[in-house]
Amino acid sequence: MRTSVGRSIAAVLCLALAGCGAPAADRTSAGVPAGPALAAATTTAPSCGITWGSGDKTAGPLSTAPLVSVQTGRHDCWDEIVFEFNGTAQGYSVRYSDQVPTDGEGLDLVPYTAGDVYLWVTLRAPAYDADHVSTIDARSGEHVANVLRYGTLRDVVFGGSFEGYTTFAVGARARLPFRVQVLAGPGTHSRIVVDIAHRW
Repeated sequence: MRTSVGRSIAAVLCLALAGCGAPAADRTSAGVPAGPALAAATTTAPSCGITWGSGDKTAGPLSTAPLVSVQTGRHDCWDEIVFEFNGTAQGYSVRYSDQVPTDGEGLDLVPYTAGDVYLWVTLRAPAYDADHVSTIDARSGEHVANVLRYGTLRDVVFGGSFEGYTTFAVGARARLPFRVQVLAGPGTHSRIVVDIAHRW
């Protein structure tokens, strides 16, 4: 008797769940591995609700606050590059490009940058002080980050600094959404942060 009742209850629950199972999207979010068809269907949805887009992003004026460090970080939904300045810096231009020329010389960094696509990052601030002494430990063409085990980020290459502008070539695994944030601190410093999503 208990078996019969149990089966009846199970049957009702199965009908309520549309065929004895949650929809594919619910199974995926609950941790059930997706099959090839499901994986293809879900790649068009924004990762973690990201809606940044992959178009050019430009803002802010030229600044004299020098760049003092370049760091990278990993998050669940994106990888990041953090440019820190000694003072207030707000200006940038970031876009996907087939070429990323070095500042001053104009040598294309793309052949020397790991990745399948490339972000041309221009910071509207120098990487040298008032005496034209470099404020970061890198020369043009050098790789400035270890991105082993990163989800999207493949390389960060310094492209030099000239007439108040500083360039980086950022290699990524695909043309994915990205955002640029200007943040205050620490202390009197400021940061320009480029986040690149892991997927659409």
